[in-house]
Amino acid sequence: MKKLTATKGLEKEKWLMYRKRGIGGSDAGAVCGLNPYRTAMQVYEDKTTDIIEEIDNEAMRQGRELEDYVARRFTEATGKKVRRANFMYYDEKYPFMLADVDRMIVGENAGLECKTASPYLADKWKDGKIPISYQIQCYHYMSVCNADAWYIAVVIYGREFKYYRIERDEEAISDLQRIEQNFWENHVLKRILPKPDGSELADKVISGYFQKSMKETKPLTGFDEKLDRRQELELLLEEMTTEKKQIEQELKLYLGEAETAENENYRVSWKSVSSQRIDEKRLREERPEVYEQYRKTLNFRRFTIKAA
Repeated sequence: MKKLTATKGLEKEKWLMYRKRGIGGSDAGAVCGLNPYRTAMQVYEDKTTDIIEEIDNEAMRQGRELEDYVARRFTEATGKKVRRANFMYYDEKYPFMLADVDRMIVGENAGLECKTASPYLADKWKDGKIPISYQIQCYHYMSVCNADAWYIAVVIYGREFKYYRIERDEEAISDLQRIEQNFWENHVLKRILPKPDGSELADKVISGYFQKSMKETKPLTGFDEKLDRRQELELLLEEMTTEKKQIEQELKLYLGEAETAENENYRVSWKSVSSQRIDEKRLREERPEVYEQYRKTLNFRRFTIKAA
């Protein structure tokens, strides 16, 4: 592995700029289409724009601040010593593969990834399971650091601490290198958006790239088969939605005025709920000046499909 830059004392903005130079461990799962919270399109957008995207939330902040605690728990549980790397590395053979690792294991050719998880996600770590995007992250680090193994430790808030050792898997690493190389060379460098994956996140990226429409009509070629399939799916979804609603209506009739019904397999709830909303029609009629003051115009592109 080669050192790209020292990270100790590096400003957050500069660190984020260095991350744009390649694919990091947290990007790898998304590039493979196996991260439920991020898409390949979002990674592409991050790498091809000058915008510094500081994605942050409370869970991410807690994860950063508890990194030391997770590392200490790992040391206590295993007796292994760990050290900070303090560098961002890149793969000598695949220089677009970057690694800013949490810890390296002293005396072993291995590293440590520190994670925290909500109790609601405890099942994803049950019976020796590791979320697939985190496994990919560890294989990515093994590639960049030419490591023999990678450890991953997780604290599930208020419940338990777990750790696992992931052995080097040449086939998995080779597949990952091929996928990341294809993404970097055929999408990022060529400025070609990756294929959409049907997620709402992909919708958001596409809408961001093509915000305004022009009065232009393109010949619709190569899509008839997919549009036919879309119509089939639309009819199927309507039938499934109707069937789903029918089951729900039957349950509501069964419940009557009761709030809940349960057995050893299911718990059904139909509780009274109250919510408050602004009566827009009344506000517009009685206080038009207030309505105009707070009215907001939303610009978007409406997508429709009609049979010829």
